[in-house]
Amino acid sequence: MELLCQAISRSGISLVSNANLISKIYFPRLIVPISGALGPLVDFAISFVILLGMMVWYGIAPTWGVLALPFFTLLAVVTAVAVSLYLSALNVKYRDVGHAIPFLVQFWMYASPVVYSVNIIPQKWRLLYSLNPMVGVIEGFRWAFTWQGTA
Repeated sequence: MELLCQAISRSGISLVSNANLISKIYFPRLIVPISGALGPLVDFAISFVILLGMMVWYGIAPTWGVLALPFFTLLAVVTAVAVSLYLSALNVKYRDVGHAIPFLVQFWMYASPVVYSVNIIPQKWRLLYSLNPMVGVIEGFRWAFTWQGTA
């Protein structure tokens, strides 16, 4: 989730903050928000290496589900890029969107199962809750490390 939060926060305001560069030379405008969204992947990779080191230190063997992590990471990055492109375009037209992005990201974090399991959501609301694209990503990461899916 941290990957998504940083990516949206950085690239949501990237077009407005780099307006002087965009107006001086010609290059594809999509590069600016996409680079802002892909930058947090470096932090994610470093954190993942530290996590693997801690798993070795505490004697926790990774499961075969770890092989699915690139898929879930790609899904998180695609979600971050899509939301970032939309918010950066909105921020160009309506400058107040840049001030609302941190609140939207924080709300999205609490609406995603980061510190709680999807199992606490009542069954009748799970379909609606599953429309949040980060639910699948976070539960996928949880499954990949623990082999425990949702009931």
